[in-house]
Amino acid sequence: MKAAFFKEHGGAEKVLYDDYRDPVPGPDDVVVRVGACGLNHVDILLLDGRFPPPEGLPHVNGCEVTGTIETVGAAVRGLARGQRAIIFPGFACGRCEYCVRGERTVCVKYGYLGAHRDGGYAELVKAPAANILPLPDAISFEAGAALPMAMLTAWHALVAKAELRPGQTVLVQAAGSGVGSAAIQIARLVGARIITTVGSDDKTEFARSLGAERVVNYRTHDFVEAVRTWTNKRGVDVVVEHIGGETFEKSILALTRLGTLVTIGSHDTHWGRLDLRHVYSKNLRVVGTNLGSILELRTILDYVTEGRLKPVIDRAFPLENARAAVQYVLDRKNKGKVLLVP
Repeated sequence: MKAAFFKEHGGAEKVLYDDYRDPVPGPDDVVVRVGACGLNHVDILLLDGRFPPPEGLPHVNGCEVTGTIETVGAAVRGLARGQRAIIFPGFACGRCEYCVRGERTVCVKYGYLGAHRDGGYAELVKAPAANILPLPDAISFEAGAALPMAMLTAWHALVAKAELRPGQTVLVQAAGSGVGSAAIQIARLVGARIITTVGSDDKTEFARSLGAERVVNYRTHDFVEAVRTWTNKRGVDVVVEHIGGETFEKSILALTRLGTLVTIGSHDTHWGRLDLRHVYSKNLRVVGTNLGSILELRTILDYVTEGRLKPVIDRAFPLENARAAVQYVLDRKNKGKVLLVP
């Protein structure tokens, strides 16, 4: 098959497009012919070596995949060649104490498609049959590929972890990202009010179109002061944070009493300072999460089918132009998801 992969760490220039070994399914696996694959920040971490692929190099990135089933393993039942599919990207052992408690995302052997094993920057990809969900006919391959990581992570952060309620206020960092654009929509669906940040003025109207009431260019304005002005010095109930560093530190200052900060990534740096006086004096919660459940992905598919949530796609690149797609994300030009299409 053809695939976009890398043999050594670095920037977009390290991405190669060439022949690659075909995936071979085990008895409980399926092979999916890729219809579309979403790019994510973890792809950049894998590429530049901050998160080396556990199986080593060469490696194929790509966590968010839709397509049609090409091959089924000998023990697989209920799935057949030609079925439209979306792949749930998280893998778990199903037996450890956390899996038994229903917390598969903190399984001792947890991993992701495209991170802990080869992913969807390819014509074909292998996944466990248990991770396959039917992709409704109403959802295109491209729209579906914007859901399994970004939309699902944002849903779990706001609904399950922050327990967001109607009328509450939310600060969503980085509206132009896949997670940010999804979080704004989900917060709006719940009935919350949203303030968000962008890195350039040309993304302001984009953020408003998703449902943000207030948009702040964090490069030219202090988002903490903007939050205080917008909330009449009260602060927001929830912050969705996935940047790290100074953004994490300042996000704590934007919270009201009994507020919740949900951290779901560290795109800038893995380190962030925390003034504990704000945490204990205001009874704040700082909560981490990394993905939702396969059941939550089913729920999201229902909402997308009904038109109540909409995957936000900036643009799709042909698979052979994967290097350009990666550079486009590195340059932070995107407003929503960037996809690869074989």
